[in-house]
Amino acid sequence: METTTVTDYLAALDAPLREVGEKLRPVIEAALPGATGAMWHGHPVWGLGDRPGRHPVCLVKAYAAYVTFGLWRGADVTDPSGRLVPGARRMAAVKLRTLADVDPALFTDWLRQAHALEAR
Repeated sequence: METTTVTDYLAALDAPLREVGEKLRPVIEAALPGATGAMWHGHPVWGLGDRPGRHPVCLVKAYAAYVTFGLWRGADVTDPSGRLVPGARRMAAVKLRTLADVDPALFTDWLRQAHALEAR
């Protein structure tokens, strides 16, 4: 069965990945007030406006052993921690395996920078 909401997507994950996603979601939503969180291409995406694919800011995608937290403009985000790994186009992401990998202060900073880049 295909999940249709962010809540369903996270609930369907096995622990500890579900716990990682559940800790990450409120960080995203607090850092991106007014952003739309929805399923897009099979995983949760938060973006500006009413369509998540029009101006996407970040994504959460689960794999067998980790959750990817990615930023569409992550390559343009200042990251003194060095945790963001560049990907395709301007994207960058971090792999989260445990609750300890979720850094709310650091991720809030990244999200605010990414939001500002998309809002231009």
